[in-house]
Amino acid sequence: RKLFFDTHALVCLLEENGFTTQQSEVIVSALVKIMNTNLDMIYKDMVTKIQQEIALQQVMSHIGGVKKDMIILEKSEFSALRSENEKIKLELQQIKKQVMDEITKVRADNKLNLNLEKSRVKELHAQQDRALTQTDRKIDTEVADLKTMLESHKLDNIKYLAGSVFTCLTVALGFYRLWI
Repeated sequence: RKLFFDTHALVCLLEENGFTTQQSEVIVSALVKIMNTNLDMIYKDMVTKIQQEIALQQVMSHIGGVKKDMIILEKSEFSALRSENEKIKLELQQIKKQVMDEITKVRADNKLNLNLEKSRVKELHAQQDRALTQTDRKIDTEVADLKTMLESHKLDNIKYLAGSVFTCLTVALGFYRLWI
């Protein structure tokens, strides 16, 4: 170890200031021991340049390994996210297809119900038309029967009237002959 001060010059300085040679040498040796102890403590905590470079290389290799691991994890995570995204897309397409099928089914059911109701309404109208036609025919038949009956009563009345007129004429002629 190198000391960066002159111990002999320190001994001489101490002697000039009133210390004896023996006292000066003891003080300087104590200072040297203290400095050596302090340097030992400092050197324990210090590393050499070679050790520092080895440690730096180890840290850099660890960082490189971590980077590789991060890239691998990132890729696997992205691929997992992509596969999950694809699964969700497929599920959405299936749900969309199911919804479209249900909509088509509901539309078909509604059209069928509408057509059934239309046919029921048409049938009801047809029944009403038949009932009206039958009622009209009955009314026409009854009117015709009444007209026929009226005509027959008219004819009967005309017959009775003619018979009555002829009877009256006959009676009148009979009186006329009797008087004449």
